[in-house]
Amino acid sequence: MEKIVQKTGDHGIGLMIHMVHMTDDVPTLNKFYEDVFGGLMFMGVDEPQWLEVEDRWAGLIQVSDFCVETMAPNLPADPTKPVGKFYTKYGKHLHSVGYKVDDLVAIGNRLIERGVYIGKPGGGKIEEMDPETMYFYPSPRDTAGLMVELCRTDMPDDPRQLGTWSSQVKLWRSHPLTIERANYVTLGVKDLDAAVHTYVDVIQAVPVHSGIDDELQTKFQIVQLGDCLLQLAQPLNTDSDLGRHVDQWGNMIYGVTFRVGDLDSAEKWLNLKGVRTTRIRPTLLAANPDDCHNAPYFFSTETIPNDPFEV
Repeated sequence: MEKIVQKTGDHGIGLMIHMVHMTDDVPTLNKFYEDVFGGLMFMGVDEPQWLEVEDRWAGLIQVSDFCVETMAPNLPADPTKPVGKFYTKYGKHLHSVGYKVDDLVAIGNRLIERGVYIGKPGGGKIEEMDPETMYFYPSPRDTAGLMVELCRTDMPDDPRQLGTWSSQVKLWRSHPLTIERANYVTLGVKDLDAAVHTYVDVIQAVPVHSGIDDELQTKFQIVQLGDCLLQLAQPLNTDSDLGRHVDQWGNMIYGVTFRVGDLDSAEKWLNLKGVRTTRIRPTLLAANPDDCHNAPYFFSTETIPNDPFEV
């Protein structure tokens, strides 16, 4: 059976269709996800897909219930185009997340009414929603740093939307990484209270759990936005990895944490594949971003209080 999708808000924010990982070489990044994460390519399998309006190349690859869009600008990057502008500033970096929304027009108008800048595909401002608009990007300046694509359609051939999904997802649990699911995407923020207000009051995310992580030196709030969890995390120490990231880039997507069944197996596999790791604590493993194309990945056996996806 296909994946059962949970939704939040008045307008049906549902499946996180993908997280974008920006690079300068899509085939190489695809190979990394296939080789290290046991990823399943389902778009751009033989060669990256070209999209003229975005001036970019991309692929889609599934890792358990989490989809990664590998993306690169057409080089040399054009800084007048959104993808080229991002790459010119940040280089290889996690870029954004995308969501399927039941009523794209209504949520777009809701955000516009609340002063959120809405960007058109390829750039430019949307003043009022057009029913023909397929997707748009609220400005990160108005979403506490999260670049997010909101769209009206599913990705073609998304494995989660197929009747074989309940069988397919078991393969990652038997992979040496033992990934059971994505726990959350972390957004680094300078002001946690302001970020929580934006997500809960403006975007209608649902608060799940808050606290302080002594080892990572953060205070955080986990919220449910559609069919996944976001961790809004404010660093308590500028010398921490997240602290340096926030100091350099401000509010921005930072990393991803996966729930795994066997942390020792995950650690051994990553090291075998040349990915250096650090045990933050007995239940949390960090992969070295330098070995993951500048993406901070974490692997955990920890549960989250009030987790709506806990089975």
